[in-house]
Amino acid sequence: MALTVTAQLLLLLVWGTTVWAARPGAELLNVCMDAKHHKEKPSPEDKLHEQCSPWKKNACCSVNTSQEAHKDVSYLYRFNWDHCGKMEPACKRHFIQDTCLYECSPNLGPWIQQVNQSWRKERILNVPLCREDCESWWEDCRTSFTCKTNWHKGWNWTSGVVNII
Repeated sequence: MALTVTAQLLLLLVWGTTVWAARPGAELLNVCMDAKHHKEKPSPEDKLHEQCSPWKKNACCSVNTSQEAHKDVSYLYRFNWDHCGKMEPACKRHFIQDTCLYECSPNLGPWIQQVNQSWRKERILNVPLCREDCESWWEDCRTSFTCKTNWHKGWNWTSGVVNII
């Protein structure tokens, strides 16, 4: 009888583990977006560059992507941080950190949304920002300017690098 109970408990444990692993939301962490520069699966990247280094133990970005994220105009998106005058270095640091989060974090699953764009199939939206980070970003960027009210559309890409329309 004890063997039967043990076998039943073992089967229950296996079944419970399978159900737990298949629960909704289990796939939300340790995933990479289906986007332009993301790896298919997160993995270690020991030499991630500067602000991207917090993700070196498990990253969705490559070393090259992390290096490009720190350039004023990189191959990643051909976006110029100084599109409306010189952006202060302290301000630019926040945008680089945001780029590193987007490119490298394997823990953005809860905020990934499907999109139908030529260069990506997924994006993140409504990722929470801590109050302290928000206040620091504001303080560091209050003297920097942008010439756009909406960074998601309306850019002139005809030169291959973003320009103001």
